[in-house]
Amino acid sequence: MRLLTAVILFFALFVSCNNKHEERTIVTKIDPASVVSKVETSDLDQSPLDIIYFPVDYPILKMNGNASPLPLARIIYSRPHKKGRKIFGEGNEYLCPYGVEWRLGANEATEIEFFKNVKINKKLLPAGRYILYAIPYADHWKMVFNTNLYSWGLHIEKQYDIFKTDAPVTCENPKENFTINFIDNSGNALLTMQWDTAKATLPLQFNF
Repeated sequence: MRLLTAVILFFALFVSCNNKHEERTIVTKIDPASVVSKVETSDLDQSPLDIIYFPVDYPILKMNGNASPLPLARIIYSRPHKKGRKIFGEGNEYLCPYGVEWRLGANEATEIEFFKNVKINKKLLPAGRYILYAIPYADHWKMVFNTNLYSWGLHIEKQYDIFKTDAPVTCENPKENFTINFIDNSGNALLTMQWDTAKATLPLQFNF
């Protein structure tokens, strides 16, 4: 009787261990290529994001280890395309009507950061991060610096405006993509903003 009980227990233990072994060795194989092929990639943004610095060669200097710890200024903005549309003018048929606030780009509000105090048209603006938007007119743009960084430029809260100044506008050859640039001016900068035939220029003085 004892022998029979021992045999039964041994057999039960063997079956149990064998089942556990089978459970442990069950592996579901997944082909990585089939998973990757099912992942949808998004198209390029219609208004791609761009970042510019002053000094204009700051990224190259930084990568080569020759730059100061921080630049003097940086702008982050999205670049819409003209695509045959009327851009600046009088009336609602224009994308950026005269006298109406424009976020100075697309998508999120354009963001500008000064890493040291700057003078703009002889007025002092403290170092810091701001959104920058414009109110375009035929001969100038009203440039407005605002401290509400997360407005997306869609519903500008004017109570956060802290600095306003004018940038004269010249007529240039049409430019398809909205473009912002810094131009070196003996250590100071000219901030240019150009789209279609309009080009606004704002002087930035860092040496004072």
